[in-house]
Amino acid sequence: MHRVVVLALDGVIPFELSMPGRIFDSVPDRAYEVLTCSADGGPVFTSSDYGITVAHGPEVLATADTVVVPAISSKARWFAPTLPEPVRAAFDLIRPGTRIVSICTGSFVLAAAGLLTGRRATTHWRQTEAFGRLFPDVRLDPDVLFVDDGDVLTSAGAAAGVDLCLHIVRLDHGSAVANQVARYLIVPPWRDGGQAQFIERPVPPPSTSSTAATREWALERLHEPIALTELARHARTSVRTFTRRFREEVGVSPAQWLTRQRVDLARHLLESSDLTVDQVARRAGFGTAASMRAHLRDTIGVSPSAYRHTFRNHVERRSGSITH
Repeated sequence: MHRVVVLALDGVIPFELSMPGRIFDSVPDRAYEVLTCSADGGPVFTSSDYGITVAHGPEVLATADTVVVPAISSKARWFAPTLPEPVRAAFDLIRPGTRIVSICTGSFVLAAAGLLTGRRATTHWRQTEAFGRLFPDVRLDPDVLFVDDGDVLTSAGAAAGVDLCLHIVRLDHGSAVANQVARYLIVPPWRDGGQAQFIERPVPPPSTSSTAATREWALERLHEPIALTELARHARTSVRTFTRRFREEVGVSPAQWLTRQRVDLARHLLESSDLTVDQVARRAGFGTAASMRAHLRDTIGVSPSAYRHTFRNHVERRSGSITH
């Protein structure tokens, strides 16, 4: 069982505090154990008008496989370049190699702990300027929903923590399990685009039509070559207008979105079917195995064969442990 320890600090936002338990506890076969601790073992004041009592002190951090730091209120004291001594001491208990995760403004805590120096990370879009001033040595990416930098992962604001937690489930157990959890929680298994689509901007005029129907049309034809002109023709608009509307709604270009959908389909087929790599490449619309291999390496950092091997072995290990 993979142990997730959630570190609750004063000013923690209850919505984000509840995410790890809600999501990881929904994974079948009790794959995760989620514990909550504070830096000193005492009660924690939340950003709302109530406090909470946690069951554990900082010593459980030494037993964690994954540590999660949820969002903290901007009114709390954590928006500073250094950590208070009790929190610093708590971080010192975390074993080397432990996966460290922040949700929303929890990234300020990771940065103050020195865990993000020289690394790519993100935080809530409203706090990017403050973050940049405090931690100029962090390669902040304000335009994404989350950043996976190996053993350190950070999410954007609020509900982007759901996206990151599902991404972790996908990493650990594959797309099929992550999709099952998403269905159970009634959330999308993968959201396209980045934070840019949520930043305040003028409301589009009522006459602007959605590209949703065209996206649905494209999803049914991923195995075929799909040109931008075809997408615009289906939406009954010019290429320029379609591209602009698509970016406004989805946050990425049509080409980037198509590649993401094809990568997701390829991952699903590699996990759940016995199709050859060449067959998966054709079914997912990449045409050749070489093209699919390049896109998978760019997106998830591994080859199709390595991805299949990883999740096949994982399924076999889980099945064996359940049997015994």
